Amino acid sequence: MSLRRFILKRLLMTVPILFGVSVITFALVHLTPGDAISQMVAQNPNVSRAEEAQIRAQYGLDGPVWEQYTTWIGNVLAGNFGDVYGSNQTAAGVITSRLPETVALGLFGWVFALVIAIPTGIYAAVKKDQLGDTASRFVALSGISIPNFWLGLMLILVGSLWLGWWDVTPPRQPLYHPEMLWHLILPGVTIGTAAAASIMRVLRTSMAEELNKEYVMAARAKGLPEQRIILKHVLRNSLISVVTLAATLTAGIVAGSVVVEVVFAWPGLGRELIQAIHGNEINLIMAITLFVGVFIVLANLVADILYAVLDPRIRYD
Repeated sequence: MSLRRFILKRLLMTVPILFGVSVITFALVHLTPGDAISQMVAQNPNVSRAEEAQIRAQYGLDGPVWEQYTTWIGNVLAGNFGDVYGSNQTAAGVITSRLPETVALGLFGWVFALVIAIPTGIYAAVKKDQLGDTASRFVALSGISIPNFWLGLMLILVGSLWLGWWDVTPPRQPLYHPEMLWHLILPGVTIGTAAAASIMRVLRTSMAEELNKEYVMAARAKGLPEQRIILKHVLRNSLISVVTLAATLTAGIVAGSVVVEVVFAWPGLGRELIQAIHGNEINLIMAITLFVGVFIVLANLVADILYAVLDPRIRYD
């Protein structure tokens, strides 16, 4: 199977997946008591029942659930993700405005994870069962075990309250302002710690197995430099396991950004999702959920393509 056909097949498989996600999310939101219109009316007691019914009819919330879902999915297929009831914004507009902050947070978390995990994993594999290996495994186990919300609170306690190097809340500046980039460090470290620990453990185990294989002994017998053997041959073969894990960790980073953005008051999609849930803003909830679903599916697709880049023996079957 060619690469183009493989990508097309995987993209077509995403359609039923996203459809299922949308149905489940839509049903769960409607199972919660109240809705956005009820909250708006509760804040304004002067609104009569007739006016409330008129507002519901205006937003298409007066029909049965299945009819609302049919209308919603028809609008989505036409490129309309609906309005945010509590403001004059559209759901697509909110995603567009908050997406750069979430992308920046995720990228920083990934860069931090790779910068820490790859050198540490290589060192732990080469120094297997020595003091450095034991220490790195202990730190990795701690990184996986610590909840990101607790780690975030501890970083705020130390970095903001004790040292005073960061503000507790981010400044109201554009994303690429130096103050915003400086504030990005703590949430980025928080979201990348668990990924770094997981990648380090997998890379260490995979490289330790590769170092015991015959091709490594043959390369050493030929007199090849140890650094070249480890970085060019052993590391490349070990990265297949890391790529497999990376697709799963991408979903974890996206999911973890919801909690981390709330802890650090970071103005991204995760924080918007929590606020939308509190306000029963179904259009915004559905739009963010679908966006995250598409992102995770694409991350898995990229991981599958990288398999063949790292190992030419893999075919798109």
